Amino acid sequence: MFTRTIEPAFYDTDALGHVNNTRLPAWFELARNDLFRLFTPDLDPGRWRLIMARMEIDYRAELFYGEDIEIRTYLTRLGNSSFTVTQEARQNGVLANLGHTVLVHYDHQAKRALPIEGELREALAGHLQVPEAADA
Repeated sequence: MFTRTIEPAFYDTDALGHVNNTRLPAWFELARNDLFRLFTPDLDPGRWRLIMARMEIDYRAELFYGEDIEIRTYLTRLGNSSFTVTQEARQNGVLANLGHTVLVHYDHQAKRALPIEGELREALAGHLQVPEAADA
């Protein structure tokens, strides 16, 4: 599992006084950088080997300005060429948001999926786990 801490800025809030729901996709993407480095260590877009196939976020509780947010990132499925990344946003230990993103190992020039094999598969398998949020 990868973890990142986000310190919400005042501009992340909305008129209702909590973090706007549009911030979560951006924070989840930022928190996937550690995972992205398994595919492209220097994050060079010219050598990018991933494409997003699906993204969903469940909003379970409000997030607030003034308190750090912990983003947990791990895999819940590892297929032949795609995998599911599950992410949790927690504030003060409370699960506020749960996201699932399907990413595909992809050759952008050939426009086709690539198998996940060898050391890459082993590295990804090391981050596979049952979602802690399933009980929350």
